[in-house]
Amino acid sequence: MTNDWEPPEGSWASSAARRLNMQAIRSRDTKPERLIRRLVHASGLRYRVAARPLPDLRRTADLVFRPVKVAVFIDGCYWHGCPEHYVPPKTNPGYWSEKVARNMARDRDTDERLTEAGWLVLRFWEHQDSAACALSIVNTVRERRHALPG
Repeated sequence: MTNDWEPPEGSWASSAARRLNMQAIRSRDTKPERLIRRLVHASGLRYRVAARPLPDLRRTADLVFRPVKVAVFIDGCYWHGCPEHYVPPKTNPGYWSEKVARNMARDRDTDERLTEAGWLVLRFWEHQDSAACALSIVNTVRERRHALPG
């Protein structure tokens, strides 16, 4: 069987193998997300997964605690430009570096919009200790619960 696949002109996929590789990358339910969710759930907190904090905003947070307005994002080091671990790509660097820069700009915009709407945004890198991230989330949510009127 021959591989006659050709990327469309201007495509982000530099090869069929690269295209398959990129399509296989999970946008949700990554290992760090699942581990942090498991730890937060074990502490007794309940949350929405991959939900829009604001209905009008076409962006989802990894964990959403609606009553206390806390949105949690667990960012991948490559896709969100981690200052410690991001390595610019060797293949099609113009496209991918611009993509990561757009992701970072969208993250800042998301943070601003949620903050303006009264939400607290918590962001963690995928390489951070999951137990420490979960503890921070649990403590923050509990503090905000106690601060609610009523």
